[in-house]
Amino acid sequence: MTGALHTAVEALLRDVSQRAILPHYQTLSAHQIEEKAADDFVTVADKLSEEMLTEGLTKIAPGLAVVGEEAAHADPSVLDRLSGPCWIVDPIDGTHNFAAGKPPFGILIAMAENGIAHTGWIYDPLSGRMCMAERGKGAFVGGEKIAARATGETPPVAAISLLFMDMAKREAMKTTIAPHYRLVDIPRCAAEQYPRLTLGQNDVSIFERTLPWDHAAGVLFLNEAGGKAARPDGSPYRVDETRRTGLIGAASPALWDGLAERLTVLDT
Repeated sequence: MTGALHTAVEALLRDVSQRAILPHYQTLSAHQIEEKAADDFVTVADKLSEEMLTEGLTKIAPGLAVVGEEAAHADPSVLDRLSGPCWIVDPIDGTHNFAAGKPPFGILIAMAENGIAHTGWIYDPLSGRMCMAERGKGAFVGGEKIAARATGETPPVAAISLLFMDMAKREAMKTTIAPHYRLVDIPRCAAEQYPRLTLGQNDVSIFERTLPWDHAAGVLFLNEAGGKAARPDGSPYRVDETRRTGLIGAASPALWDGLAERLTVLDT
């Protein structure tokens, strides 16, 4: 992907943030927040952001399909586009936080082909932090190439999302996995969790629900930085496997291996 296209996408992210997202931050009325499912929200800002991003990305790459979170919610057939060349859009990741008027939240954009993301952006509207990755070319924050780093703590720091696990799996996580790590709260925002794994704040993380708009850009970013994100069996994350669950992210392959080995105990 050329520098000009990177510049165009980053400019679009900043523009959408300024015009569609930040004006609604901490100003939402009750009627501007809808509950799509239990504890799963969408706001007027999500919808406006996705409309603007879809329009802008279509201009940047005419003819390339767009898979947006809200579009897919309204019409599940949109997911069929994931097997071909496409944009993947999460207009506001961390809507639960955004609707409550608190950070973190962000925008996630990825480009994918044949089920694999090859370019991605993670933007934090509040801080202006721009994370970007391109397959085979590395990961960048603010234009500077970065390498994933662990916290260096003993035991390692873990952010484990229990939100979408059944009760038995939650209890197994607490009794079998948790004792080996120092647990910290999850941010309920993949646009924040992947940078935390990369920038020395968290060592490992477990995700149960792995929808493409939540993880396409983050998995690429972490892997390109030298960390590791993959399915618990070691297979690569694919954006077109929308019904599959489970994903491990880690600041290093060694940390990933340690957690994956412990998780095998849950399956025996």
